[in-house]
Amino acid sequence: MKKIGVLTSGGDAPGMNAALRAVVRKALYEGMEVVGIYQGYDGLIKGEFELFELGSVGDIIQRGGTILRSARSPEFMTETGRQKAADNLKAEGIEGLVVIGGDGSFRGALELSAYGIAVACVPATIDNDITGTEFTIGFDTALNTVVEAIDKIRDTASSHERIFIVEVMGRDAGDLALWAGLGGGAESIIIPEEPLEVNEIVSRLHQSSERGKQHSVIVVAEGVMSGAKLSQLLKDEADVETRVSVLGHMQRGGSPSARDRVIASRYGARAVEELQAGQKTVAIGMRNHKIVAYPLQDVFNTKDCLDMEMLKLSKELSI
Repeated sequence: MKKIGVLTSGGDAPGMNAALRAVVRKALYEGMEVVGIYQGYDGLIKGEFELFELGSVGDIIQRGGTILRSARSPEFMTETGRQKAADNLKAEGIEGLVVIGGDGSFRGALELSAYGIAVACVPATIDNDITGTEFTIGFDTALNTVVEAIDKIRDTASSHERIFIVEVMGRDAGDLALWAGLGGGAESIIIPEEPLEVNEIVSRLHQSSERGKQHSVIVVAEGVMSGAKLSQLLKDEADVETRVSVLGHMQRGGSPSARDRVIASRYGARAVEELQAGQKTVAIGMRNHKIVAYPLQDVFNTKDCLDMEMLKLSKELSI
């Protein structure tokens, strides 16, 4: 393979730039040309291509977001749009494409592969919800951002003897809420993978109050309900007063952690190796601390289960 392309797609995640840097420099090291594609799949259709050199990705390993930027592409959802994207790649002589993104980005890559484009997908999403890999790029940084926020909120909660609800990202997956809740010592963690039990939350709050603790932190994943809605529910059902903090998009930003920089670099380099080896539709991930490559289709055939033992442990430790 002599020429590959690389794009970032979907929601931004800290470490995307580190992965991009690895893809570009690994490919150049192997004697290939690399084309950066701006604005994700929309850029494929519009031909927003740039030939990258070593200096194109200089001083970006520490930067959050993505220098290639990201955009939604309704046109790519159509057969005509995908055909145009594939034609543009072939016209540029691009034989393989590295896609850095989440679940939706992976689906787009799989659909594009049907047009004769080899694809290698690198998981980058703070939700940590890609099947086949234990960790996605951006999760560790977002986790530390949320835990730091919980620590600061707890200072205020304890000072004013209040109950705070912290709403975190996680539409369909509770990894971020669960890990942050356990790491931040939350009294209750509410995730999409477990039914919401208002009575259990109230009971835990009463238990804390009875032993003299007058403040608590509840972490809720946005996929279950908003923090405001949960606050109103607790008020209506149990006359419990709470305050709400919505962390929002700050969870996606910031300089990537050392861990995210390292796994992003390893994932990006492995993606290039897989394309070079002739793989056509492959996903990159981590299992048991080893970087692995596996069929892209596997991402959609099964769904990894959240470690519910962590949730059980959080309840035991927050009595």
